[in-house]
Amino acid sequence: MRWCRALAVLCCLAVAIPVGSRSALAEAARPNIVWIVVEDMSADFRCYGQKVIETPNVDRLAKQGVKFTNAVVTAPVCSACRSALVTGMYQTSIGAHQHRSGRGEKKIHLPDFVVPVPELFQKADYHVNNLSFGDFVRSEAQVKKNPKVKTAKTDYNFESDPAMYDATHWAARKPGQPFFCQVQLRGGKLRGPGDGEKWPKQVEKTLGSRTDPSRVTLPPYLPDDPVIREDWAQYLDTVRYTDWEVGKILERLEQAGVLDQTYIYFLTDHGISHVRNKQYLYDGGMHVPLIVKGPAIEPASVREDPVEQIDLGASSLVLAGVGKPAWMQGRDIFAADYVPRDYAVSARDRCDETVDRIRALRSPRWKYIRNFHPERPYLAPNRYKDNKPILQAMRRRHASGQLNAEQARIMADTRPEEELYDLKNDPYEATNLAESPDHALRLISMRRALSDWVHWSGDRGQQTEPEGMYDSDMAVYLKALERRQPEGAQEIRDNIAQMKAWAAEGK
Repeated sequence: MRWCRALAVLCCLAVAIPVGSRSALAEAARPNIVWIVVEDMSADFRCYGQKVIETPNVDRLAKQGVKFTNAVVTAPVCSACRSALVTGMYQTSIGAHQHRSGRGEKKIHLPDFVVPVPELFQKADYHVNNLSFGDFVRSEAQVKKNPKVKTAKTDYNFESDPAMYDATHWAARKPGQPFFCQVQLRGGKLRGPGDGEKWPKQVEKTLGSRTDPSRVTLPPYLPDDPVIREDWAQYLDTVRYTDWEVGKILERLEQAGVLDQTYIYFLTDHGISHVRNKQYLYDGGMHVPLIVKGPAIEPASVREDPVEQIDLGASSLVLAGVGKPAWMQGRDIFAADYVPRDYAVSARDRCDETVDRIRALRSPRWKYIRNFHPERPYLAPNRYKDNKPILQAMRRRHASGQLNAEQARIMADTRPEEELYDLKNDPYEATNLAESPDHALRLISMRRALSDWVHWSGDRGQQTEPEGMYDSDMAVYLKALERRQPEGAQEIRDNIAQMKAWAAEGK
């Protein structure tokens, strides 16, 4: 199989882990590395052009570091994205591309030569943590009283060793020992269904005010519906709250006297959870903020070259003087001899019960999307999305003919096999240029580039997920719902039956 041959080549390269070029700082005293990873959030910060809200702390990071304007996640859903992030490998290359796969009886194991980034830091004598916001900002007195911490969200699709994260707080590390820490922020998941008061009241208590829905500017692919407008306002308040948390994280590092010796990466695991964002390869799902601040980073700099979140592990390891493993697909984006990509790649596969395969290639200007199941609807049955009030509002408006052509496109029963967008002139990806004679050569070029990536990377999405693995995962999903929400379990069963029927029909 192609992916086996591709991984075999990478395995041969993995015999030695070369030490990357070290900065003068890394030679003198190894820096700390902090990844701030936010859930379900797009680049809706003031420094990225958001005008409705203020985000002073993330903006401060951008002023003190480098802001990437074309950063992309390799998967628009959390578990696949996080599996890639923590290994520096495309999730499609290591078999971790199906969302939350391997949680049943059948497990997924990494190739022998792939070592998660936290383990590489541990082997280099770094103190390694994966913490919630509350645990990260614990005071010195609190840590001294109780140095024990729990590992925060991992959500990896493969079997991993819990011991790759230390059980004590970074502030309790050995004298002189550097630390690597992932900080997990809930981000867009903080908001409610769009009509509840729990989250708005928390925002008012912490930030002093909530965002007025009347001030929200909705993207043109969404109708001006009260439910959607309220939801978007609540989402913007999650952005404000995240910014507040970032301020507290910086404050805690400063209190510890280590802020100036720490590289801080700020990113999200994918875009906003909304109708055509999370789980999809439009920019609302795959384009994310990425800011890096640190001792050797030029302040207030901007980079427009395409980067992928798998590059974080590679560049962090080199900054720490550990070196990038030869097998790692991620790149050291700060290397003196770094050659920018022509395109960044993102991939969507099964999300919960919903089987799909979509691939996208993105440059700063152009986006190419390949739908491998064009006979299926954009909004194939998916309980997670179908139960959101925002999607229900879209369906109501569609049924009553209240959506314009751009808004109604996501409701179509089929989709084109190929999509091509000019992001400079069409940032919301409304006009598909795939059939335009004027763009035929670009379409052919990007089609070929994606095909080359599929073969080079050993994209395991080319093989259908074994039914036994699918059933093993669904058994866990169903069991979690059967007692709490029996109607939800039945919805999942119906959706599973639909997926299997489509597969039998060759759709």
